[in-house]
Amino acid sequence: MTKFSRNLAVVGSIAPVLLLSPPVFADGHGAIDQIGSVISPADAKLAAAQDILAAHIHRDGRTMTFHITTSGEAGSELPEAVGKLGGAPVYGYVWPTTLDPSAVGFEVGTGILALAATSHPDFDDTPLFDENNDGDLANDGALWHSHWVVLAPTESCGVGALAVRDIPGGETPNLPATWPGFPIFLDSPGFTPQFDGAEIKITVALADPETAVGAGYDGVTAAMTVNINTLAPLLCVTSIFDVASGDLSLSGKIE
Repeated sequence: MTKFSRNLAVVGSIAPVLLLSPPVFADGHGAIDQIGSVISPADAKLAAAQDILAAHIHRDGRTMTFHITTSGEAGSELPEAVGKLGGAPVYGYVWPTTLDPSAVGFEVGTGILALAATSHPDFDDTPLFDENNDGDLANDGALWHSHWVVLAPTESCGVGALAVRDIPGGETPNLPATWPGFPIFLDSPGFTPQFDGAEIKITVALADPETAVGAGYDGVTAAMTVNINTLAPLLCVTSIFDVASGDLSLSGKIE
């Protein structure tokens, strides 16, 4: 089991670092105020769009805005298509949290709830939304879009030892109303990622925003891959580019 997955397994047992508020974010050119963010040092070995400088979740009433600031142009690195679902690559900006999956409609206690912005040119998993506004709901997976996912330690995934939790045949767990039909704990809620130079942000709404108070979080850039045979585990984490906290301690805290 990797350090990354071990920390996911014990999340909640690690004391969070003290974060101050109010938050201040990137100015569109990579400048960051140190207050209110999980700060990450620049790493010249990484693609600039995947090199995290800061992550933050800002709560405002019933909504929360998830931020990641990079050292380059956020969203500019895209996976290359392979022409089929099996083996398809997925790039993601991911915010793992300590929120219970039931906060957004998944079965209670089933894993690590994370928000993700993803791009994957080989398939579309947002059947309710037409991101490129061309009248076809099934051809815009390459455009950055949002998902709630539930992550679970999965040794057979290798490098990351993590996968989006599978739904075994015959099981009927609680799922959000906008579940896209894939046999995994994946939701396609339609929250639009916004890009501003170095920053990506997604604003989401929770049915009960008070559940978020005190929750831990982190920021991750990663690659995932669909199982070549489209069997379980269906979607594995296969590369971890950067982690805001450095060790996936989920050291951010939603105020």
